[in-house]
Amino acid sequence: MDKQEKKQSMKQDKLIDWAKRLQSLAQAGLTYGKDNFDLERYQEIRDISAEMMAEKSGLPIEKVKELFCNEVGYQTPKLATRAAIFKDDKILLVQENDGTWSIPGGWCEVNLSVKENVVKEIKEEAGIDIAVEKLIAIHDSNKHYKGMYPYGITTVFFLCKPTGGSFTENDETIGSEYFALDNLPELSEDKGSKKQVEMCFKAYHNPNWQAEFE
Repeated sequence: MDKQEKKQSMKQDKLIDWAKRLQSLAQAGLTYGKDNFDLERYQEIRDISAEMMAEKSGLPIEKVKELFCNEVGYQTPKLATRAAIFKDDKILLVQENDGTWSIPGGWCEVNLSVKENVVKEIKEEAGIDIAVEKLIAIHDSNKHYKGMYPYGITTVFFLCKPTGGSFTENDETIGSEYFALDNLPELSEDKGSKKQVEMCFKAYHNPNWQAEFE
């Protein structure tokens, strides 16, 4: 990437950040505003933020509004869990429908703790049962990978041990395999980063690992 391309990419990232901030402010206004005229203005700001995201992503405005403007109440980060599972010094990754790979995990359910959630997600995505052994990290995902989400994402990583089960293709994943750190496949840009995979290896090798948090 040359200097001009890098400058353009940074400008586009700023536009995404501005659109997210406008969306958040508009949502708060729609939640707490009382005056009808103010509510109309907040809705217009929300519509403008969706138009900005549609311009950047190339998606139809209707699809962007479905993804970007469907929250109610005060906007807060969503919570997700990921499980670092090792065998023979290799980490378990699952293959997404688009062919890329990721550390298995997913959004937290409202009726489950983060520990219960990671157990459920790994069973669904990788088909295996696990024992949750250690907290690896609590990450602000916006600092580690880029997505088109209007909200922040807090991801909790756990070191886990497989105890049974086997993979079955499902609606979310089409494959499951263990990989060495020096032989990683193409990773999903929306589900994590190579640095986070490297972090999981470090936690696995270090019995005195101290959980990272941001």
